[in-house]
Amino acid sequence: MTNKPQNFITETAFLTLHYRLSSAAGEDIISTFHENPATLQMGSGQLAPFLEACLIGLPEGATEIFDLAPEQAFGPRNPELLQRVALDTLVSNSQEGEEYAVGDLVDFAAPGGGRFAGVLREKGEHDALFDFNHPLAGQHVKFEVRIISVM
Repeated sequence: MTNKPQNFITETAFLTLHYRLSSAAGEDIISTFHENPATLQMGSGQLAPFLEACLIGLPEGATEIFDLAPEQAFGPRNPELLQRVALDTLVSNSQEGEEYAVGDLVDFAAPGGGRFAGVLREKGEHDALFDFNHPLAGQHVKFEVRIISVM
């Protein structure tokens, strides 16, 4: 009887896993545990780099929970990313007749053709305040994984 050599996750491994990202209070942000597992290639951008870093070196069959501080996850909140945007700019980035309420995530065109999004925090007569921080910036998160296979 021969034992199968154990595979470990490397920077370029293909793997199948279940994972859950949750708030520090335990509320699921995303989870595959009640659906099909995810299959991905490390280093391809399918997971955020800080999540991939947690996986490096884990063996096939491992189950782990990582408690990540804001600096290890989506970063601290940056007050400079609270920006006032002229209502004219908001209108020019919206579909005709689009109305926004406080709390809405609004997608903007960036110089050079990219896109970025901000959460509407307040709307005034001439401008609106947007928060361009990642919604999870400044928060502790938990990353739970169950590694099914590593190739």
